[in-house]
Parts: sequence; C-alpha cells; structure tokens
Amino acid sequence: MRTIIIGATAAGTSAAAKAKRTNPDLEITMYEKRDYVSFGACGLPYYVGAYFEDANQMIARTPAAFAKQGIDVQLEHEVTAVDFDAQTVTVLNFTTQQVATEHYDQLMLATGATAIMPPFKNANLKGIHHLRTLADGETLRTLGQSEAVQKVTVIGAGFIGLEIAEEFHRLGKQVQLIQLEDRILPLAFDAELTDIMAQDLVDNGIDLHLAEAVQGFAGDTQVATVITDKGQYATDLVIVATGIRPNTQFVDDDRLKRLANGAIIVDQSGHTSIDHVYAAGDNATVINSVTGQPMYSPLATGANKLGRIVGTNLGGQSAQLPGMLNSAGVQLVTLEAGRTGLTEAEAKTAGIDYKSVVIHDKNQTDYYPGQAAITVKLIYRKENHVLIGGQVIGAKGAVLRVDVLATAIQAQMTTEQLGLLDLVYAPPFARTWDALNVAGNVAH
Repeated sequence: MRTIIIGATAAGTSAAAKAKRTNPDLEITMYEKRDYVSFGACGLPYYVGAYFEDANQMIARTPAAFAKQGIDVQLEHEVTAVDFDAQTVTVLNFTTQQVATEHYDQLMLATGATAIMPPFKNANLKGIHHLRTLADGETLRTLGQSEAVQKVTVIGAGFIGLEIAEEFHRLGKQVQLIQLEDRILPLAFDAELTDIMAQDLVDNGIDLHLAEAVQGFAGDTQVATVITDKGQYATDLVIVATGIRPNTQFVDDDRLKRLANGAIIVDQSGHTSIDHVYAAGDNATVINSVTGQPMYSPLATGANKLGRIVGTNLGGQSAQLPGMLNSAGVQLVTLEAGRTGLTEAEAKTAGIDYKSVVIHDKNQTDYYPGQAAITVKLIYRKENHVLIGGQVIGAKGAVLRVDVLATAIQAQMTTEQLGLLDLVYAPPFARTWDALNVAGNVAH
C-alpha cells in the first residue's frame, strides 16, 4: 500500500508516525519542499525574543528519526500537481531539477499555508518581513538584537502580530502596531475583551493604530517610512502579519471541495471529497464541535490531532476527531487572554439563539501576593443554558482557565453546572468561588 504525504510539518508528520505504528507494512513517503521537517512555528515569536538559543528546539523530529521508523522523507521536493484519476503526483526535485511522476494508493495533503503579502506599494524594499518560517525567525532574531533597529512596525493585530509586537517591545524597541479593523483580534474575541487588550498595549507603550489602512512604504532600498490612509511613520523594520493563505493552489481539480479561502473541506476522519485522499493542517478545515460545520482553524492543536486521526485511517483502522473549539491564547504585555468555542459574532452567523454574560472578578485571594483583575465572558444557548463559548482575560492564571471552559463546552455542560463545578481553591491560585463559578452563577 503506497502512501504519499505532501508536507512534513505538524499534520503530515503526526499522520506518518501514527500510520506506521498502526500498520508497519505501509510504504510511506513524505515530500517536503523545505530542508527540515516537524517544525513548530508557534515558537517563532519567542525565538525572536531570545527566550531560547537553539532553533532546533522547535523541530520535534529529524528525517533520520523517521527513517529509523521506516518512513521515507524526501526534503527539498515539491509536489507541483496531483492527478486524482490516475492517482499520481508530480514531484520536482530542487537539487537535480528533475521532475518525476509517482503513484499512490492513498494520499494526504498536509501542505500548510503561506503568509499573505497585501498589494502594498514598494513591498519589495529591504526590511519588510513575515514571521512564518525558520528563516524568518533567524532573520528577525538577528534584527531584534541590532542597535540599528529601534523603530519596529507590525502590520496586523492577529495572534502572530500581537505576539511579535510584544516580543520586540520587550526587547526595548519602539513598536507601532497598525490594524485595518477597529479592534485587535476581531475574529477571535468579542469587544469587551479586546478593549481591555488594547488598553494593556497602549498603557505599556505600544503605539496602537486601529481602523487604519497601510497603503505602502517608502525608502531608497531599505524601508524607512510606512504610509497609511492617516499618516506616515518612520520605521527601521516592518513585520507583515496580515494572515495566511492555505497552500492548495497546486491542486487544479474542482472536485476537491474547498472554502472560499482555498482550505480543503474534510470530514471528521480527515477525508476529503476525493476517494483515498485525506487532508489536515493549515491547508484544511476541521469540524466545529458546536456547529458541526467545517471551519478554518489554522492552529497546531488541530493539525496534530487531525493528523493523528488521518494516520489511524491511513493505517487501515477507523477513527474520527469529535470536533475542535478553536481554543487559543495570547500573551500581551502584562495580561494574557484565551478563548474557546463561539464568539457572539460566530453564534449569530450560526443562527443560534444565545445569551451572554461578562463578569469582572479577581484571580485569587487578596491576602496572598499577586491578586489581579480577571474578566470572564460566557456565551450559552438561551433555551437550555448549554455553554457554547467562553473568553477569559487577566494576569496569571487567566488562560489556563479556558481549558475548563473547553471541557465544559465539549461536555455540553450548562451555566448552572459550571457555577457549581468543584474547581481548585487555594489562596495562591483562586478564591473559594472561582471566577468561572461566579460567571456560571451570574448567567441566567
């Protein structure tokens, strides 16, 4: 049984390892166009921020480790086309420039995504970067240590934009963050929380520009100025974090069902609309646990979990991923925030009759050092109070409380059950009634 996996990052490598363990007789080949595998891009902002020295710590497994398991990894090989009828892929070897056609019995598409560069004027100037690859991380880490770089502009206030802005701020740079929308993280959090996030950035010296459109850049060969619809700003470095695009353009077959952004639609087994073809990772969807519908959630958690499910199925067994909640967290300057399930906007789009509650509480007792404000938002079905979404922001201990909410949503708990849930109490960690209990009890 010839199994080909295109892409050797989180989803592809998880699938390959699980498939081989499930069925040791499988013949598995992974094609990867880069010269490394199993790369964890989530660590990049913290590598740039010099929290750790060895970039290899972001690489979970080497090609040699896969080879020892009996998995053939072909680095610097790009699959440029797929023929679903003939069950073949066209592969370009970067080293020899030779092109080969390879047959498969089953195929997995795990090609990830690419950072988007909007049509900014003079975007080819030096000093304009993304943060997506290992090379990006190496470059920005070096620039972060440079005395010549003092003014840093980050375009886009999503998760990556916020994380890299915070890291450059911590490195002592003057950071300006420019966001097209009128809120940061508008797709992930509701306004009650993003207002608190924005204030944390501003209060701690990050120059935040909301509802402002970048038009282009100016400079001789090196970027020196950012030009927007509201002004011009001097800069030494620009990081563009305006989103990603699934790498699915190389598949030219309308039978492969995709979302409008190109993400491949899969079911709970990771199977696509084409027989014997699976997909997982940043190039594919996952099933939303609340709505039961495909959603684009380019997170390492979903990539690894669905990759493992695909591996089980490639190995000849049967498995399904119950669903994902798009659970995510972000570190700001002094605060941290997390979310899971649906936002209010997502609940409205899904046609769910819902209610919500926001409470402002404390993370722990006042007589133990470290008490701080914490804000919790719950979103729940109006008819039966079943939880469908939750968001938390505060100082220490805020984000990990989201794990409780994710569990509660997955278990279809009600707000009343959350209110009486037996959560940990000890003065350094919580109050007798944890903030989550309080939110559950206030909801009605």
